[in-house]
Amino acid sequence: MRATSTPPARATRAVRLRGRVLALVAGACLAPAFPAVGAWWWAWAGLVPFVVLAARAGSYAEAAWRGWFAAVGFFAVLHHWVLHSLGVFAPLVLGIAGLSWVPFGLVAYGLLRRVSAARVVAALLVLPSTWVVVEVLRSWEHLAGAWGVLGSSQWRVPPVLAPAALGGVWLLSFVLVAVNAGLAAAVLPGAGQRTRLVGAGAAVALAVLAVGYGLVRPEPAVTGTMRVAGVQTGDVPGPARRLAENLRLTRELAGRDHDVVVWGQSSVAFDPARRPDVDRRLRMAAAEVGSDLLVNVDARGSSGQIAKTTYQYTADGVVNTYVKQRLVPFGEYIPLRPLLGWLADHTDAAAEDRSTGGGLTVLDVAGHRVGPLISYESAFPDMRRRLAVMGVDLTLVQGSLTTFHGSWAHAQQAGLEAVRAVESGRPAVLVEAGGTSAAFDARGRPLAWYGPGYQGAFVIDVPLSMEVTPYVRLGDWVPVMAAGILAASGVGLAARRALRRRDTLGGDGDRRTR
Repeated sequence: MRATSTPPARATRAVRLRGRVLALVAGACLAPAFPAVGAWWWAWAGLVPFVVLAARAGSYAEAAWRGWFAAVGFFAVLHHWVLHSLGVFAPLVLGIAGLSWVPFGLVAYGLLRRVSAARVVAALLVLPSTWVVVEVLRSWEHLAGAWGVLGSSQWRVPPVLAPAALGGVWLLSFVLVAVNAGLAAAVLPGAGQRTRLVGAGAAVALAVLAVGYGLVRPEPAVTGTMRVAGVQTGDVPGPARRLAENLRLTRELAGRDHDVVVWGQSSVAFDPARRPDVDRRLRMAAAEVGSDLLVNVDARGSSGQIAKTTYQYTADGVVNTYVKQRLVPFGEYIPLRPLLGWLADHTDAAAEDRSTGGGLTVLDVAGHRVGPLISYESAFPDMRRRLAVMGVDLTLVQGSLTTFHGSWAHAQQAGLEAVRAVESGRPAVLVEAGGTSAAFDARGRPLAWYGPGYQGAFVIDVPLSMEVTPYVRLGDWVPVMAAGILAASGVGLAARRALRRRDTLGGDGDRRTR
C-alpha cells in the first residue's frame, strides 16, 4: 500500500517552498541597486527582506537553502549578461555562486531567530563581517574579481561613496550590511520595542556617520591638469579594419592640445615587433597628433604566447609597455586547462591561455606619472592602491566589452572607476574600444561618460591630485577586522557551549550523588 503525505507534511513543504521562492525574489531584487539600473539607495534596505527570511527559516538547514536561493537570484540578475557565454554550464556556475550567501543566511538565523537587544548588537557586527569576508574570498582573481561587491553600488553619489577612502569598497559593504541588519531587526516579528529602537537607531546612526563624513571631507589639493584623449571605435570586425578605424579617429585629434591619446583593449591584433608596417603606422600616428599614444596589443609575440599589452608610443617608437597581470577566468585562460580544457569546445572559453606580466608599471607621459591597467584589472582595489603607493598622478584603464554590447556590463565596469578613484585618491580614466568610456576625479565625481552607442574621439580635462587616503596607507584593514570579529565570535560561541556542557554535566553529577 503506497504511503501518502499527511496534510501537515504537505503544509511544511509548501512553507519551505514559499520561503525559498521569496528568497530567490529577494536576492534578485537587490541587483537593481547596481548599474545599469543604478537604484543605489536600495542597497541601504534591499537586504532586509532576505535577512528577515533567513531569521524566520525555522532551522539552520532551511536558512542555508534560503541563502543559496537568494544568491542565485542576485547573481542571475546582476550577471545575466555573461550567462549566454557559459552555455549549458550556466546553471552549474549559478549553483556554485549560490553558495556564497549560505554563510550569511546561517549567521542571520543563528543571531536573529530569537530577538533581543544583545543579539541585535551582535548582528550589527557579525553579519557585515560575514558578508565582507565572503566578498573578499569570492573576489579572488581566479574566481570573479571584485565585481558585484555591494559597496560598489554607491558609485553615483560622491558623499555616500566617500567612506571608500577610509577602508575601500569593503568598508562601504560593511556599513551597508550593518544598516540592513539594523533595519531588519526593527521589523522582525516578535521584537520588543527596545530591540526595535536599538536596530533602527543603529541603522540611522551608521547612515548619518557615513554620509556625514562625505559631506565634511575637505577637497584634495589639485596639483595640475592632464588632458587625456580617448578613441572609442565600437565593435569593428577584423583586425585590419579595427586598426584602420583607430588610426582614422586618432587623426581627428590632431591639434587638440592633449597629453596622451588612448585606445581601448585589443585595439591592435598585430605584434608591432613582427610587423614593421604596423609599428611605422603607430609611430606616424603619435607624430601626427603630437602626443604619446597608448595602444593595446593582443597578439602572439616572439615568445610564441599571446599577451595583452599596453604599448606607449612616441614618434620615435615604443618607450614603455605594461603586460596584463590578471586574466579573466575562462575568458582569457582556463584554470587547470589539462583537466578543464574541454570546456572551450562547449562554451566561449579561451581556446588558448594568455600569458601574464610580472608587475605593475608607471608610465611617464608628458611629465605625468600614469598607472596603466587593462580591463578586468579595474575590478581589483589592491592594484589601484599599489599604483597610488608608487606615486602615480592618475590611473588609466584600457577596456573592451564588445562581447557584451548593450548589456549592464558597460555601466557596471564604468561605475567601478568612481569607486577606485575614491579608494586611491587618484583620478581614474577608462577608455573602452566598445563599451562605456568614463572618467572621475579623486572624489568620484564624473568628468566624462561616453556610452556604448558612442563612436568617436574625445578629450577629457582631468584634475590631478596626490592625496594619500587612509585606505592607501592602511590597506585592507576592514577585511582583517571582519575576520577578527568572526574569529572572536567563534571563540565566544565555543566558550559558551563549553560552559553550558560543563554546567549540564555538573548538574547530572549532583543528581547522581544525591
